[in-house]
Amino acid sequence: MTQIKGKTVFITGASRGIGKEIGVRLARAGANIVVAAKTAEPHPRLPGTIHSAAQEIEQAGGEALPLAVDIRFEDQVVAAVEQTIAKFGGLDILVNNASAISPTGTLKTGMKRYDLMHHVNTRGTYLVSRTCLPHLLEAANPHVLNLSPPLSMQERWFAPHVAYTMAKYGMSMCVLGMSAEFREQGVAFNALWPRTAIQTAAIMNLLGGQEAYRRCRKPAIVADAAFAILSRNSRECTGNFFVDEEVLRAEGVTDFSSYADVPDSELLQDFFV
Repeated sequence: MTQIKGKTVFITGASRGIGKEIGVRLARAGANIVVAAKTAEPHPRLPGTIHSAAQEIEQAGGEALPLAVDIRFEDQVVAAVEQTIAKFGGLDILVNNASAISPTGTLKTGMKRYDLMHHVNTRGTYLVSRTCLPHLLEAANPHVLNLSPPLSMQERWFAPHVAYTMAKYGMSMCVLGMSAEFREQGVAFNALWPRTAIQTAAIMNLLGGQEAYRRCRKPAIVADAAFAILSRNSRECTGNFFVDEEVLRAEGVTDFSSYADVPDSELLQDFFV
């Protein structure tokens, strides 16, 4: 296990949900957190902004840098990374969490939605990783963690939502390729995905509403798993497609009831597990 204290972590999509929760968890260990997300002003249907997330992170014990960034645009990503280096002097960890979702069939997924998912998920992950890499290569224990599913070329993962699966698998293919490409330089690339559905705005607004939300686990389970992964030696932990529950079991956790919103409820399983 390596120390997280003093590390600088760049997290995309960190204004709410899993991204924010990872930021808060790492902040409790003394990390500097870059909150890189689009929402700078309150949104009528989505909770949180880069500023409210930064406030929570600083209350947890870390130092935060809120940056309004749309990862579809290279100039915004480059500027955000430059501001990170100017503020903290380096970069140790990248968490590619930002994602667009539309779990719909082919005839219900128009090209505008298709392009959004691919530009944010696959292209955005590649762009942010590529932009951060020169700085990660100078870090002592550099990690990249993509919030994306295990790769499995079975039709059941594609048939219900081909476009969404392609976009999320693009993030996972970055792990597959970049982990091998940068293994000798010591930069770890791993993926993390939840076993169950997680309480996020997507669940509330797109995937079932309040009833489904109550059958999800809290984002804290993914954050705790991310903390465990990012604390490992980057030269010994790379190229993995982790599932949150399995990571925590390896850390000695046996009781997961605290992560449930409603104890003993029947949890919703995730799309890709």
